[in-house]
Amino acid sequence: MRISRAVLVLCAVVGAGAAAAAVTGLLAAGGSGPYPFETLRGERAEIWGRGLYRYDTVFTAAGSRATDLVVLLLGLPLLGVCAAGYRRGSRRAGLLLLGTLGFFLYVYAGYALGAVAHNRLSLLHAVVFSAALWAVVLMVAAFPAAERGPLFPAGTPRLGPAVLMLASGAVLLAVWGTPLLAAALTGAAPPGLGPYSTEFTMVLDLAVIAPAAVAAGVLILRRRPSGYLLALSLLVLEVLLAPLIVAQTAAQLLAGVRFTVPEVVGPMGGFVVLAGVSAVVLVSVLRAVPAGTDGTATDRTATDRTGTDGPARAGH
Repeated sequence: MRISRAVLVLCAVVGAGAAAAAVTGLLAAGGSGPYPFETLRGERAEIWGRGLYRYDTVFTAAGSRATDLVVLLLGLPLLGVCAAGYRRGSRRAGLLLLGTLGFFLYVYAGYALGAVAHNRLSLLHAVVFSAALWAVVLMVAAFPAAERGPLFPAGTPRLGPAVLMLASGAVLLAVWGTPLLAAALTGAAPPGLGPYSTEFTMVLDLAVIAPAAVAAGVLILRRRPSGYLLALSLLVLEVLLAPLIVAQTAAQLLAGVRFTVPEVVGPMGGFVVLAGVSAVVLVSVLRAVPAGTDGTATDRTATDRTGTDGPARAGH
């Protein structure tokens, strides 16, 4: 596996930006507290009225603060460990880094594009979103077709990852597609829309995550190495969704959001099971990846310094 210094720089931008945004989201104060608000559709929404997320609903603000906590406690340490391993040339760390960047891309795409109301950190959210996006693009581009085969040898599990990806895509299509289809047919707003213009998470999952999962499953069944690259980025996200959903639900309950018992147990239990299965599949795929390192660099500047066309050593 070849190392890109640009990816490492972008990882540093993601880490620093996400850390600043998460700490601010958790600690920012000010505001008078929750208050009722009538939406453009004449519906009543409860606005949080405090801190960074003061213009969001209580449901969204509490969930966003929980997301910030998971980013600090799990996302950032994982990013640091994987980036350090990737810098040393570890293939497994590089693949895990790809998935970890996918998690940050998912979170900050939401923050930047409308899952929360505009706030004073919206520009920083856009910077983290951009850095994560281009880091993922550069990492995928750093795996030339000729090198993908050795990363995933003939013994790499195929059926388990493929079935999980296809099932994940189908579940997302059913879970999010049903309410949006009902809203389209009736003309009503999707449940829980509140003062927002669109259900960003539903749209992101339907337009990007579900097709990516289905494509990964199909490509793996066809023995295409690119399917594993796509699947690994989604598997890390699925593993991290369990603590994310648990933390969000707990924070929303503490904030006074009312749920029925099935509404609490169902999603939490489902995501915990999904995370467990995803972790098993993730480990099985990574175990099949050769553990060696090569420490080569993709940067043209590094090649230029050697004065040859051969691979240059990555700086350490």
